[in-house]
Amino acid sequence: MSTTRSPAEAYAQARRDRKHPHLAEFRGGYPFGLDPFQEEACRHVEDGSGVLVAAPTGAGKTVVGEFAVHLALARGQKAFYTTPIKALSNQKFHDLVERHGAENVGLLTGDNSINGEAPIVVMTTEVLRNMLYAGSRTLVGLAFVVMDEVHYLADRFRGAVWEEVIINLPESVSVVALSATVSNAEEFGDWLTEVRGSNVTVMEERRPVPLHQHVLVGRRMFPLFEDDGTTVNKALERVAREDWQLSRIPRDRRPGKGGKRPHAKRFHTPSRPDLVAKLDSEALLPAIVFIFSRAGCDAAVRQCADARLTLTTPEEREEIRGYVDAAVSELSEDDLHVLGYHDFAESLVRGVAAHHAGVLPTFKECVEKLFSRGLVKVVFATETLALGINMPARSVVLEKLTKWNGETHADVTPGEYTQLTGRAGRRGIDVEGHGVVLFQPGLDPRQVAGLASTRTYPLKSSFKPSYNMAVNLVHQVGRSSARELLEQSFAQFQADRSVVGLARQIHQAEEALEGYAEAATCHLGDFMEYQGLRRQISDLEAQGARRRKAQAREQVVDSLLALKVGDVIDVPGGKFSGLAVVLDGASPADRDGPRPLVLTESRHAKRLGTIDFPVPAEPLLRMRVPRQFNARNAQARRDLANTLRLQADNADYQRTRQRPRPARDGHDDPEIAELRRRMKDHPCHQCPDRESHARWAERHLKLDRDTSNQRRRIEQRTNTVAREFDRVCEVLETLGYLEGDTVTDEGQRLQRLYSESDLLISECLRQGLWNGLGPAELAAVLSGLTFSSRANEDTPAPRFPSDGLREVAVDMDRLAGELAMVEREHRLRFLRPPDFGFAHTAYRWASGAELDEVLYEADVAPGDFVRSVKQLIDLTAQVADAAGSGDLGKTAREAVSLLRHGVVDTA
Repeated sequence: MSTTRSPAEAYAQARRDRKHPHLAEFRGGYPFGLDPFQEEACRHVEDGSGVLVAAPTGAGKTVVGEFAVHLALARGQKAFYTTPIKALSNQKFHDLVERHGAENVGLLTGDNSINGEAPIVVMTTEVLRNMLYAGSRTLVGLAFVVMDEVHYLADRFRGAVWEEVIINLPESVSVVALSATVSNAEEFGDWLTEVRGSNVTVMEERRPVPLHQHVLVGRRMFPLFEDDGTTVNKALERVAREDWQLSRIPRDRRPGKGGKRPHAKRFHTPSRPDLVAKLDSEALLPAIVFIFSRAGCDAAVRQCADARLTLTTPEEREEIRGYVDAAVSELSEDDLHVLGYHDFAESLVRGVAAHHAGVLPTFKECVEKLFSRGLVKVVFATETLALGINMPARSVVLEKLTKWNGETHADVTPGEYTQLTGRAGRRGIDVEGHGVVLFQPGLDPRQVAGLASTRTYPLKSSFKPSYNMAVNLVHQVGRSSARELLEQSFAQFQADRSVVGLARQIHQAEEALEGYAEAATCHLGDFMEYQGLRRQISDLEAQGARRRKAQAREQVVDSLLALKVGDVIDVPGGKFSGLAVVLDGASPADRDGPRPLVLTESRHAKRLGTIDFPVPAEPLLRMRVPRQFNARNAQARRDLANTLRLQADNADYQRTRQRPRPARDGHDDPEIAELRRRMKDHPCHQCPDRESHARWAERHLKLDRDTSNQRRRIEQRTNTVAREFDRVCEVLETLGYLEGDTVTDEGQRLQRLYSESDLLISECLRQGLWNGLGPAELAAVLSGLTFSSRANEDTPAPRFPSDGLREVAVDMDRLAGELAMVEREHRLRFLRPPDFGFAHTAYRWASGAELDEVLYEADVAPGDFVRSVKQLIDLTAQVADAAGSGDLGKTAREAVSLLRHGVVDTA
């Protein structure tokens, strides 16, 4: 970029610098010029406005957050820099220390507390939330809060924390919110203005490094789009079409080419080593290859190692070896052996690594640092890498376009695709970035194009009040003010905005209702009253018909459930009408109703359902079905069908088709009869224009009914957050945590518990369930409140080191069930039952067992193990704080100390 300016441009810049001297000073500290959106956002910050910056990954929106930090230091004020995860906080802490000096920057993450009273403090958003509720003195002098990755408030588990902070921050604090590109940034910005005052939304949709999209078919790289950038590549579509056609032809019948080849080949996905070699030959390294499976990532690294793939120079290998050896110097040789360090380091030295939640945090940090320095050339990663970690690449590869979402294999969404490929293209290094999708059998290039070109990623609030939030807010401002405060949430803001459209529809409907009523006016009397009688009769008749139909279906269901093997029935109609013998009875558990398996006269084995029987099925006779009868065997079906016909012909009965009985028309219903009498006596019944009036009146009644439904929808959406808060407070009053506007002693203990299981923890403390436990035992049972078994795993029954500890776990389960019943009575469902799958592992680690023993017994990945122990440490520390200075508090603090050793402490 040229720095030469015309005299007019230089004069204009000088005027801007006089107006914004701090920005001019800040700009001078960067070797590159600021982009227009960065300049605009920084000017608003210096002018005293809050700002929301929404920009693509890698666009440089963090520069605006760094300017807020610079401004705070220049003015002698404080700034907090918040991130959603500890890894990001650690990364940002090091960046800011390098820029402003260690004496000016602190870190608070729960794990670490470094220089917490510094003018600049980096922290997780949860830490700031807790400080706000506790009224921490650290907040004095706070002028700016930077909220990095603020779009994380859509996270259904932790997103509410962002809204809590934004709502509860003092008015004097300016919020600098940094978000990925979302389609409703203006809506989010409007909400920030409503709750924070002056706020400006600055959007940047242009990527600083252009992104080119490709599909790799075998060894050939196809551009996804034609030169116009919008039309799908016709050659790629032809390849996909040919592959689809070949997939429908048996392998031995596929045509040759010019008679030289016996078979035409389908296109195959390259092996992972071949993929990396291809990327290397195309100058597309360094690359991140997203494989939506931990096992897949680890397997990819092994496959590259087996192929002896080396992507680094001798000098790079020496630098990598020195860095990684220094990073793990605090771990013992035994632990390194258990953690597979030598295989990890060998692959790293060759320029290849895996990155996922199961990797030890220390190892992951090595991968991140070395990749960012360009020393590691390819990283096989799960989508967890996409959140915030600063690891830009020249290219990003998606191995598949489906991933496991915890419940099922789901397609990658446009938002996920954009977030993943957004890492391609390193600012200041690459001229362009590259997104690559591997061709898989059945891949539709138009589907990839749709993912790459869709630009609608709305930010949806996940906010809901919690028990801890309720007691803290009531303690601070009282119940009524807390209710009003929660009505300021983004969740309620979005709900209210949706109400605006409904209200407009209702207004239009009311105008139409007036016209319909006028058209239905009758000179003989009140025609709307008359039409009301007609509608009541129609509704009652319809209800009667539905009731009779339901009764008839119940009779059919009962008859099908009563059928036994060997019963011969007459199927009344349809494709399988005629005689049939029951081969297998129906199950009452069938979701679609009972479906007995029968063999028809025409030798079809078929499960029939209620749709095949307008009237109940009645056995006509019984016959023997061989015990080992195989319905899949054609000869067996033929023999049994012949026996069925013979027995039916010899039986002494009159075979008749069963017909449905005609439905009654409701004349014998006294309520309908009375309404018919009143209708005939009504003066409008004699009107010669009766049916014309009736058409308008019926339109009026239908629209009025629809409008009433819309009004109910508005009532349901209005004040939804406040109503849920009321239900939370009702539960807390029932359990003695609140008394009106007063937080009881028990409630004050709940104020210090920020876990998802806050209420269950508080009740366990109140009932003394953990009294008398040793530190390792306490760690074991508390793990049930932090651990969650992976959804796609078959989890074995939890192990406990003693029967006594098992009894404590049973008591915790019982208590969780009792609290769940209280929640259901108040139409809430917050608490999850304990999961003791980590209890034995936590006990062994806190008891001092060796790392190799713990990992072997638990069959758990090192990264998962460390993360689970760290979560347990966080909760145990909260329990220690809530329990106070008594024996349990002392035990909890000792448990924290015992858990924090070895690889956990190093991480």
